[in-house]
Amino acid sequence: MNKLFGLAILMIGMLLAVGAGANFRYYSADRTASFDVVSDDNELIDLTALQPYVTYDAGKLYVDISQYNPNHPNWGGNGMSPNTTYVFEEMFEVSNELWENNATDYPICVTIKSQHNGVLLFAGNYTSPIAGPANNLQFTVYNGNPIPVGMIFNNTNSTLGSYQFQMSFEAVAGTCGP
Repeated sequence: MNKLFGLAILMIGMLLAVGAGANFRYYSADRTASFDVVSDDNELIDLTALQPYVTYDAGKLYVDISQYNPNHPNWGGNGMSPNTTYVFEEMFEVSNELWENNATDYPICVTIKSQHNGVLLFAGNYTSPIAGPANNLQFTVYNGNPIPVGMIFNNTNSTLGSYQFQMSFEAVAGTCGP
């Protein structure tokens, strides 16, 4: 009898718990996610700094054109001028290091996005780019054929001061495009 009474109390408790949530209609939440790029011999994408303005430290790629860049302690400048446009070719390169034995028939599609309107990206060289210049850049990388990425900084109508921006990188197996 005690077992039946206990079971009835449990069922009533469950009904109350479920019934209490009957007015629950909608739930919305914003979540952020982040990741670090870590060194790994089996990675899909490899980023390599090519210019002294770019460093790769603690799994993150940094672009620093300022007097605080540790690679240029005596370069004689403090940054970029206002109302100018700077083109930096080959800031870093993207390579496809996923496949063994230099298998060129396994490409990856790389997408790089700049979240700053004054920073454009291009793949290849500036005069005949593979892709870009654009804020959202997409290109195919084959094993053994790294693609250099350049940057354009448009400081037209910029005020004096420091600017920060973020870039996001995505790589998927296959070629880009339709």
